[in-house]
Amino acid sequence: MATVLLVRHGRTTANTAGVLAGRTAGVRLDDLGEVQATKAGERLARLSLRAVVSSPLERCRQTARHLAAAQSAPPAVTREKDLSEVDYGEWTGQTIKTLAKQPLWRTVQAHPAAVTFPGGESMAAMSARAVAAVRRWDARVEAEHGTDALWVAVSHGDLIKAILADALGLHLDTFQRIVVDPASISVVGDAPGSPFVLMTNTHEGDLGHLAPPARLARRRARRAASDSDATVGGGAGPAKA
Repeated sequence: MATVLLVRHGRTTANTAGVLAGRTAGVRLDDLGEVQATKAGERLARLSLRAVVSSPLERCRQTARHLAAAQSAPPAVTREKDLSEVDYGEWTGQTIKTLAKQPLWRTVQAHPAAVTFPGGESMAAMSARAVAAVRRWDARVEAEHGTDALWVAVSHGDLIKAILADALGLHLDTFQRIVVDPASISVVGDAPGSPFVLMTNTHEGDLGHLAPPARLARRRARRAASDSDATVGGGAGPAKA
């Protein structure tokens, strides 16, 4: 299957103010967030991205435009509503400091699978739609560009954590143990029935090693093991010092 690079939007004015922005309109990247998004684009510049898919919220679309602009042939940025932020309902727009005093906060931390935000969405529903969106786009990109295709999903912290938890085979109740910082890049390669988490929450380093191998090397690799198998012993890793 195709490989997805999960990119969280860069830092925003709401992040620095300690406010839960949720789906509030007009929340934009701050100056550092713009720099972070530019840097993320530079890290992906050596890759040929077949699709750049974004949450419809402005901070993600800003980030996605930076990623696309760094490509030698910039792809269009496509909006995907199922990658949108959690609908936090009545929690939207409140400060984290205030929310941390509410009884539901402890459940959000310890048992998020049981949480439905007042007037909003459940964490379980968020996870289901986010995972389904990635699988749907994986299949679409693969059908159009082949099994070695790379694509980007630009989304939000909780969504990316839920997608990574699913790929790791973890229960949603454990997803708070996963860290996803602004403008970080995580990578999931998907084989039939068996996703592989290649990296999480990365901030530094060129990612050119993710580019598909040459045709001959690819054929040899497929003779050595099926696409859905992990390499016994850990394998040799990317051919890069």
